[in-house]
Amino acid sequence: MGFFANQPRSVIEWKDADPDLLIWRWDGASDELKNASKLIINPGQAAIFVYEGQIRAIHDYPGMFELKTANIPFLTTLTKIMQNFTSEHKANVYFVRITEFVNQKWGTKAPVKYTDPVYKFPVGMRAFGNFSFHITDVRKFFTEFASNIETLPISSVRNVIVDRFLQQMTDIFATAGLSYAEIDKNRMELSKKLSEVVSPEFAALGFEMSDFRIENTDFDEKTQERIDKISDKMADAHAINAMGQINNQGLNAYATVERLNAMNTAAANPNGAAGMGVGMGAGMGLGAGMGMMGGMVGNMGQPAQQGGATVQCGCGASMNANAKFCPECGKPNSTGTVACIGCSAQIKQGAKFCPECGKPQSATCGKCNAAVPGGVKFCPECGEKVQ
Repeated sequence: MGFFANQPRSVIEWKDADPDLLIWRWDGASDELKNASKLIINPGQAAIFVYEGQIRAIHDYPGMFELKTANIPFLTTLTKIMQNFTSEHKANVYFVRITEFVNQKWGTKAPVKYTDPVYKFPVGMRAFGNFSFHITDVRKFFTEFASNIETLPISSVRNVIVDRFLQQMTDIFATAGLSYAEIDKNRMELSKKLSEVVSPEFAALGFEMSDFRIENTDFDEKTQERIDKISDKMADAHAINAMGQINNQGLNAYATVERLNAMNTAAANPNGAAGMGVGMGAGMGLGAGMGMMGGMVGNMGQPAQQGGATVQCGCGASMNANAKFCPECGKPNSTGTVACIGCSAQIKQGAKFCPECGKPQSATCGKCNAAVPGGVKFCPECGEKVQ
């Protein structure tokens, strides 16, 4: 009696394959396997023949094959073994999906912890993304994941992949040298590094992960509080820097506008004189005060001048000779001025012309023709009295 003579015929096939399964064991009994007539492997599938707990044959390209006549290693091995099959032996056929599994979602169950390399505070960060994977070595994959099981869901392999790269993620972020503010713009580079680190581990399991992506990140509550504090301090620093760029011309214009506003208010107010005085005083005082602040901000970050010359303001307070305003009363420092040689107005020492009368502030010595600065009574070269 022949191998297939007078036996019911069965077809070995994974029909209507469940999209959530990676591996499925053909549900026919051993007798049905012994009497099967055809093997159908659909596109994207491979078939594995297991006998006595060992893989005896693998077929990984699609088609419909007659068991009696097809001359391929998988079928010849199957028919040869099943001819001598007895009930005390165990034989199975497994089907494996070898297509690409795309858009597999992942996310960190708990924040990834590392220390920010710039601000030196602990960071707790969550990350989310997706990846794809496919089986590259059917034998190795089956041995690692599917021995003695009936089915293997995709989720089981996805969980293994996620667990493996999450173990490496903390080290990747810690060694990348990126502050929290630089993570998002470097997500592609971080994704590439992480994929390169875990690829050898997955190859040893018989599959390959591809197109791994970090799509989004966020921070835990404590980290976000620290980030908000840093943002506030940076905003204050920018504001102070902007104030330091205010020049005297702008301050004087502001004070002038305030005086004009005070005069307009006084004209429409029975108590205008008092109001005008207050308004003008406020305008001038604020202008002087802001001038002081501008000078202070402009000097922030510079070392203090120790042992510099000091002068006395009209209010009696001592101040640095180079100061623009008195730190006590806020009045401009007039100690660095001289009298115009023409109109006697107080002008800045070293000025070439008087801003009041326009007269040049230097003369020529009548004896030696040397240039003589304004306000000097004797020639510094020959000692001749200046006329």
